[in-house]
Amino acid sequence: MERARVLVVDDDASIRETLELHFRGAGHDVATAASAEDALSKLSSVDPMLVVTDVRMGGMDGLALLETIHARRPDVDVVVMTAFEDMRTAIGAMKAGAFDYLVKPLDLDQIDLVVERSVRDQRLRRRAAQLAADAAEPYALSQLVGRDPRMIEIYKTIGAVARTRTPVLIRGETGTGKEVIARAIHFNSADAAEPFVAVNCTSIPEALLESELFGHVKGSFTGATADRKGRFELAGRGTIFLDEIGDTSPAFQAKLLRVLQEREFHPVGGERVRRTEARVVAATHRPLERMVREERFREDLYFRLRVVEIVVPPLRERRG
Repeated sequence: MERARVLVVDDDASIRETLELHFRGAGHDVATAASAEDALSKLSSVDPMLVVTDVRMGGMDGLALLETIHARRPDVDVVVMTAFEDMRTAIGAMKAGAFDYLVKPLDLDQIDLVVERSVRDQRLRRRAAQLAADAAEPYALSQLVGRDPRMIEIYKTIGAVARTRTPVLIRGETGTGKEVIARAIHFNSADAAEPFVAVNCTSIPEALLESELFGHVKGSFTGATADRKGRFELAGRGTIFLDEIGDTSPAFQAKLLRVLQEREFHPVGGERVRRTEARVVAATHRPLERMVREERFREDLYFRLRVVEIVVPPLRERRG
């Protein structure tokens, strides 16, 4: 794995020491700070690729540090550490643009995966910059038209969420441009060179939707004459856009929830687990809150999808 420059921020000396020893043992350059203020003073001299910070510290907290680093150094990835019972804060950090979060007590193997992903993502950002500039020109934020204040806020959200791999839920009436927003998120991300795979959940019969998304193995059902990769596998590290997610069945919702939670799935008729790194962007025109209350849409899936929620105003209500 490529060497990373990591800045560890925590007011607990034992955690700083544990992470410093672990990162050095893995071959990374590492510096530590006992407070957010100390971290900011070292930002220029350390020049980190990645900042790993606790959330709850005396003085400036980890969320404020995240915002300050993004303002000063938007190229630096920030990972927050939080207790299991403080998941609301972790979700808030992801909405604010954190690269990822780690739950205490820390799993060192999980930390290694996050660092590896950060290093890889930063390399891809550099490689994808020119590709994104060419392929994504129609979806560049500068090309999105409209002066309606609500649309301007949406463009800002696109810019912020594109830096992360957080699931996004886009809501709005049919014809309001939900797929355009999904494509803009993808083509302004570090993975713009990866596939953007769009699936309209209402255009595929319910009986075939699982096979379409997760693939199938030969002989798993009548007509399955060969192994076939599903859309999740074809998306690679790109984006899979699930349009009209509100029209899916509870059975399918349960399978999608597992993909979001575990990042893995089984092809239809297959025993071998496949993993996915695709970012999920979902869209619907349905009133999901009401559907959750009526038990027609899974509440746990709803909250998994709407870590970031974009509500698109109807065309008739927009100005400019």
